Amino acid sequence: MTHTPVPFDPEIEAALAQIVQPDAPPFTPESIPAMRAGMAAMFPPAAEQVGDAPVDVVERTIPGPEGAPDLEITIISPRGLTGPVPGLYNIHGGGMMVGHRNMDVGRLLALVLELNVVAVNVEYRLAPEHPDPAPVEDCYAGLVWTAANAAELNIDPTRIVVMGGSAGGGLSAGVALLARDRQGPALAGQLLLCPMIDDTNTTIASKQYSGIGTWTRESNIAGWNSLLGDKVGTDEVSPYAAPTRAKDLSNLPPALIEVGSAEPFRDEDTEYATRIWATGGNAELHVWSGAFHGFDMYVPDWNVTKIALEVRTNWLRRVLGLGAA
Repeated sequence: MTHTPVPFDPEIEAALAQIVQPDAPPFTPESIPAMRAGMAAMFPPAAEQVGDAPVDVVERTIPGPEGAPDLEITIISPRGLTGPVPGLYNIHGGGMMVGHRNMDVGRLLALVLELNVVAVNVEYRLAPEHPDPAPVEDCYAGLVWTAANAAELNIDPTRIVVMGGSAGGGLSAGVALLARDRQGPALAGQLLLCPMIDDTNTTIASKQYSGIGTWTRESNIAGWNSLLGDKVGTDEVSPYAAPTRAKDLSNLPPALIEVGSAEPFRDEDTEYATRIWATGGNAELHVWSGAFHGFDMYVPDWNVTKIALEVRTNWLRRVLGLGAA
């Protein structure tokens, strides 16, 4: 059966042609090291990226999960804080296989400056060398440390939002489920940007983007296979690894779920919001027409990106009790 994709917005098709090179290697165990190195080279350390912005950047090493290696985090704080402010706990993307926390420094810096919040940006172990549950357990351990050390960080522990894009969005959803089920930190919200949450690859959207776009069906299958191995698509998959597997989505923190209409995660993300609503939960869903995966990072000057960023900021103001700008 042919699955005709939702078209990309004509305004960003030219950018897409530049982003996705025809000779780009596929995600395979052999290609992953080179991809990681290439991405690392694209994003310098946080201190270099923030430049002379009025923020303090601190790199820390904190305890990981019990029996696991320590974690590296970056803390970005408004300069001159005199009391606790809300906190953003960020998890980077990369399909569970690649990526680095420095990818998200620009996104976090903008929010720190606009909202006067502290951002904690966590590094986690990557698959396939470190399959599930290593990534989500790393991220949860970092959240627990952040909440426990909130006073030192000038963070109000009652106003922490977990956030991330793509794989980071999926891990953020998993962390929110873990925090609920383990009676862990009480989150003020979960900001899920085009989250990667369904390992089955059975939705229409997951089939529409075979070989096209910034994140293809093939890349997604490679990511889930790396994370889950032989368990992928079976009943053995944990809901903390693939949150669509969760049977109960009640009593979760308020969610903002954002996705493009022209990407593989559209249907799973839309269904996740619908299932939260079905429990009487709080979710806000935005499906941006013609947007490909990661549009906010790839086409920051696109009009839809500007609207999406404004929507996110307004949502954060509401859930963090910051009031109007």
